[in-house]
Amino acid sequence: MEITIRDGRPDDLPALLGMLDSCVEWLAAEGRTGQWGTKPLSRNPRTVESVQRDMSEGEVFVAEADGVAAAVLTATGAPGPHLSHLPPPGEPERYIRRLASDRRFKGYGVGAALLAHVAEVTRRAGISLLRADCYADGDGKLVAYYERHGFSRTDTYTVMADGQEWPGQVLARRV
Repeated sequence: MEITIRDGRPDDLPALLGMLDSCVEWLAAEGRTGQWGTKPLSRNPRTVESVQRDMSEGEVFVAEADGVAAAVLTATGAPGPHLSHLPPPGEPERYIRRLASDRRFKGYGVGAALLAHVAEVTRRAGISLLRADCYADGDGKLVAYYERHGFSRTDTYTVMADGQEWPGQVLARRV
């Protein structure tokens, strides 16, 4: 399977939302509902607005597997508003806001390809700090995924989401 990375476009929004829905369905089937619940994120107006904001404020990269959109990554110059309480890093950064894949492509390396691509784009821009945050409860598989791709844990945090505490982990990687 050939994986290519391209810049995202505004018309990629439905595919991105579909990937998020695919992730919710997969997580729910695995009994891991703490991260995003059980309902499609594409039906949540706040999520749709947040995704649109991420796409307009930053860069969007789409991994295609044999010409089919398989994963997406959005990156901006700073974390999202849910992390406004954390001190800034004191240097320019690129921040991964979203990384999602269509679960039909699980195991093909589309997420890894996007992480490698954004690291290279960040390095070429003269920025040496790449950060991300993710859900940090449950089995810890998501944090471990980022660690396998060169990220190290920095800050932990908890936010309230829909009346529930949502534990998160900030990770950083030098590029």
